[in-house]
Amino acid sequence: MIAPGIESRRLRCLEVALLVFSTLVSGAATPPQAVCTRIVFEGEVSAGGYWSVPLGEGWVFRVLPIPPFQASYSGWDLAVDRQPPAGFPDALLLATMPYNSINEREIGTTFGLRAQDAIGWNPRSFHFVASPVDFREAQQLFRSLPSNAGLQPATGGREDLKRGDQAMARLLEIQAHAAAGEFRIVNAHIVPGVADPAPYAQTWAVASSRTPHAVEEAPGGKSSALGALKWMRFAVTLWLPAGWVVPASLQRQRTPCPD
Repeated sequence: MIAPGIESRRLRCLEVALLVFSTLVSGAATPPQAVCTRIVFEGEVSAGGYWSVPLGEGWVFRVLPIPPFQASYSGWDLAVDRQPPAGFPDALLLATMPYNSINEREIGTTFGLRAQDAIGWNPRSFHFVASPVDFREAQQLFRSLPSNAGLQPATGGREDLKRGDQAMARLLEIQAHAAAGEFRIVNAHIVPGVADPAPYAQTWAVASSRTPHAVEEAPGGKSSALGALKWMRFAVTLWLPAGWVVPASLQRQRTPCPD
């Protein structure tokens, strides 16, 4: 028969051993979170205007006016590109899907969004390909997609579609390692649209009141269905790779990368 004191000590030792083992297993199952270089900057842009800032490592963040085409669109596209520009598509478009659809990289009266809906979708999250090697590969893959991801009329047969599936699979792999960003509208001037919000924009229509903004009158007093974006001030946060060389004009901070 084992003495009660000895049995009690054995139980305590077993509890400690189990606790240590649990801690080791938990630590092994949860790898340390990656570290990023976080930068924040602000800017402002008016209708039809352009804004940019160098990010270092040969990259530039741009806010570009959306071409009006026949629908009289207003607003801006977000882009991350090389300096000098490497051509279409840019690194932010490549890593922020879906292509050729309503998307967080486009702040504008496109895809049925009214001006007030566009500012209600706030903040917005995006990704961009931060490796020049991956960027060049992703551009080639995108350009090989059948119908160029819906940007042109579809052409080709079954083999072209198969190659397109393979290209898209590889693009998704590249996107999984892309850098992350957030775009927040701090203030805006808009001409509200008079149409009812699209079904998918109901939440943004309600949220628009939480984005500081001023309402301008429609030119000539003639309101339009979607309205117009006239000006915005914004703040951008980027999580760059840990070793990124940031220009001295930008403040940086080492921080855990976002999930």
